[in-house]
Order: sequence, then structure tokens, then C-alpha cells
Amino acid sequence: MRGFVYIWYNFYKKQGEVEMTITAAIKHKNNPGMIQIYIDNSYAFSIPEEEYFRLNLYEKQEITPEEVKKIREEINVRLAKQRALRMLAVREKTEYEIRTKLIRLGFDETVVENAVLELKSMGYINDRIFASKYISDRLKLKPKSKKALAYELERKGVEPGIIEEVLSEFEVDESLIAYRLAKRKFGKYDITDPEIQMKIKFFLAHKGFSNDIIKNTLREMLETMEE
Repeated sequence: MRGFVYIWYNFYKKQGEVEMTITAAIKHKNNPGMIQIYIDNSYAFSIPEEEYFRLNLYEKQEITPEEVKKIREEINVRLAKQRALRMLAVREKTEYEIRTKLIRLGFDETVVENAVLELKSMGYINDRIFASKYISDRLKLKPKSKKALAYELERKGVEPGIIEEVLSEFEVDESLIAYRLAKRKFGKYDITDPEIQMKIKFFLAHKGFSNDIIKNTLREMLETMEE
């Protein structure tokens, strides 16, 4: 009889119909709207609170492997994609920014990975397009050196190879940008004053301009004053 029970148990285990016990449901420490589910005293997955109630998990003590698989691979991935799309509707973001935000919201890394891959395949996430638009907008509205633009994109998680490739497609007149920035900020001051010259140097260096461009900018500003 014991042998029959053992065979019966393993048959259903292989079929994925053996139920497991939900031992805890805890609110995520960084996002109370996300519930962490523990099965047989081990962490299993996290799920948004509204889905936790919609699926009646709060009433269930038992759950099957199939239900867990569906939650992890279908429901949570769909919810992560929806959350990402809401973020992208507000402002374009890089892959790194989307990943970081979803993980902070409490989605598991495997869920985030699958959601991001699907969004990339659908064209919603594209770091190359993001970098191109970012540089174009910056050059129109808030011009900076190539070095400064590259640094900003690196902070947003764009790969160096993509940054280099995209920057090479833009004709950036760094000398003109440096001159206009310095003129706008220090045009009303006496450029012959060594202290003002030092401030201009620090200002342009902070913007990522090379020493040669800074020297040329100072010379041009002094020449303009003499005229």
C-alpha cells in the first residue's frame, strides 16, 4: 500500500499537480504595493497587491507549480511591461533606467529581464534611438561638449559603444559652443581680470571642454573686447 501511495504521489508530482503551501505573504519593504509570496518557507515570487487580491491568493493556502509558473512567466511579466510603458509614456528612458525602476518597484530580476526583452523586440526600448534624440535635444536646447554629453548618457546606462557611434554622427562645433556659453555667463565682466579668466577656465572645464578649446575661447573673448 505504501508503495502504491509513493508511486501515485510521484506520478502527480511529475504531472505538476502537487500543491505547495503558501506560508507567508509580506509587503515589499521598498514598495508596499508589492507582495512577496513565500512557498514552503522559501521566497517564491513578488506580485502587485491588486493582482494578489484579484487571484484570491490571500484566501489560498495551497498553490500548484503551474499556477506559480503562470504568475512568474505570464502575469508578472505582463504587469512589468504595463508599468514600464506607463513610465515611457511620461518620458523616454534607457534600458538601464527601466530595469532599475522595475526592480526598485519590487519585480523579480527574471521578470524584469523578460519584460525588457519583449519591450525591446517591440521597439519600445532602444538605447541607440534614445541617445540620438538626447544628443539632438541637448545641442538645440542646452549645448555641451561631447565629453559632457557622453558622461550624461553613461550615467543613464547607455553602453560606451553606442554613445561613441551616435556622437560620431553629429557635427558638434565645440569651439563655438564653448564661446557662446562663456560669453553668456561672463560677457558682462572684465575678461582682462585674471580672476574672471580663472572662473571661465573652471566653468568650461566643468562643461567637459579641452584645454585647447578653453584657451582659444579666452583668446577670442579678449580679442572681441579689444574690438
